[in-house]
Amino acid sequence: MSALLLILLAIVIFVVAYLTYGRYLAKTWGIDPSRKTPAIELEDGVDYCPAKTPVLMGHHFSSIAGAGPINGPIQAAFFGWVPCFLWIVIGGIFFGAVQDFGALFVSIRHKGLSLGEVIEENIGRRTRILFTVFAWLVLLLVIAAFGDIVANSFVGASHGGSASNGSVATASLLFIPLAICFGFIVYRKNAPMAIASVVGVALLAACVAIGLACPLDLPKNFWIGFVFLYIIIASVTPVWILLQPRDYLSSFLLYFMMGAAVIGIIGATIVNPASTTFSTPAFVGFNVGGSTMFPVLFITIACGAISGFHSLIASGTTSKQLENEKDALLVGYGSMLIECVLAVISLIAIGTLSADGSQAAVKEALGLENISPTIIFAKAISNFFATMGFGETAVAATNTIIMLAVSCFCLTSLDTGTRLGRFMFQELFAGSKVGKQLKLENMYIATVITAFFGFVLCLAGYSKVWPLFGAANQLVAVPAFLALAAYLKRQGRNNKMLYIPIVFMSIATITSLIISFKNNITSIMGGLEGTAMFTAVLQSVIIVPLVVLAVILIIDGGKVLLGKETK
Repeated sequence: MSALLLILLAIVIFVVAYLTYGRYLAKTWGIDPSRKTPAIELEDGVDYCPAKTPVLMGHHFSSIAGAGPINGPIQAAFFGWVPCFLWIVIGGIFFGAVQDFGALFVSIRHKGLSLGEVIEENIGRRTRILFTVFAWLVLLLVIAAFGDIVANSFVGASHGGSASNGSVATASLLFIPLAICFGFIVYRKNAPMAIASVVGVALLAACVAIGLACPLDLPKNFWIGFVFLYIIIASVTPVWILLQPRDYLSSFLLYFMMGAAVIGIIGATIVNPASTTFSTPAFVGFNVGGSTMFPVLFITIACGAISGFHSLIASGTTSKQLENEKDALLVGYGSMLIECVLAVISLIAIGTLSADGSQAAVKEALGLENISPTIIFAKAISNFFATMGFGETAVAATNTIIMLAVSCFCLTSLDTGTRLGRFMFQELFAGSKVGKQLKLENMYIATVITAFFGFVLCLAGYSKVWPLFGAANQLVAVPAFLALAAYLKRQGRNNKMLYIPIVFMSIATITSLIISFKNNITSIMGGLEGTAMFTAVLQSVIIVPLVVLAVILIIDGGKVLLGKETK
């Protein structure tokens, strides 16, 4: 299959989808540009703060991207490129983009409140409490995992890392004061956005250049401490100071990374078509190496098709910054489709490096012992430029910039995830006697508690329960769809486009959890010992309440959609 044909086909499909189905949803749901948004109506300069459309687009896109659209397609590629491509396209257009757009829309119609509050008003209080606790726990896992990922990406050469890691660390540190200055100049000095953007991007490039020339060399423990201290400060800082400008500027890294990938695919195809024609099987089969395509494929490729985490971002930080309702289509639906393009590029990356879609084959081909989806992605894109005749320095720089971009997005998702965790923790105890006595509604206390538990989980070994994250993350999408469907029903608007996503994601997540439970029990009965036994038992204990929670959420939401009230 030609990589050039695949990427061009994907871009055309997504553009058509945005102009047709996206606009259909906006009209059907009742997007009203004349209506005041929460960012305008409730502006407080901390969380509620209207952002210019390009800035908010940058924030939302950077926050939802992370490493997900790179990791998922590369990890699922052993099923073949056709099933992966179809799920990215169909899932992105009719599931993921609908969820993101819908979560943003329903939140701005509820004063920018988080999804839990929307669920209480449209489904029931019990459902809201269960969802908020569950979502907060999922966010702790995100914070722990991304904290570890970012710290690993900063580890210096003499501490088990690499010079590239040190360059990423230097550039990332320089990027923080740059973002603060950008926010001050734009929001307090009213500098023209176009001029500020050009200067900001130029200085961002300078940060990268300095990073390449002066890599830091510090151990992982230092970076873990630094990262968690940073997110505590960043998640309570007014969004215009750091979150908005940093995410906006970092989005240019993502645009550059995607643009470089497309240029590399086109250029390499012109120079040597064979280098962009991958032989990954079009379709391997329903069962590959003991993994069944359903539900594994649909859980593994999350961010590139649908990710429940996106709904928390859309209804958490993004909805509090949307200046005009008309921008919800571009920010919510459009950002997801751009992410889908990145997922297709990731699928091409593994396809050009592996004959069977396996990471083991890539490891052997590249001669690398330690390999990850991010490394695979960076190596593939760098190879395109090598094929085009670029020198070793340019190829190495491209590789480093891609690694920096992924690290930046992980840090962005980490920061946003901590702020979301703070929102949910505050909302969970809002108005309660316990919350008032212990001051749990206070944003500083809520932030420290959230970050602390994420930190403990990071040190304790989040990897022991990380295999459950995929299903747990996708499970978040179910109440997001249910909340939107219930709201549209009460407004007398068409909500039938949400029924298939609700049913499909419910079945996929519950099936995945049941399979994981069965596999763990089988392993336990087989005589596991030590850490392996502890991990299997821990996962099994966690799976049971997750399945029970999923069933309760579906029943409560279903009752509302069928015209019955919940308690």
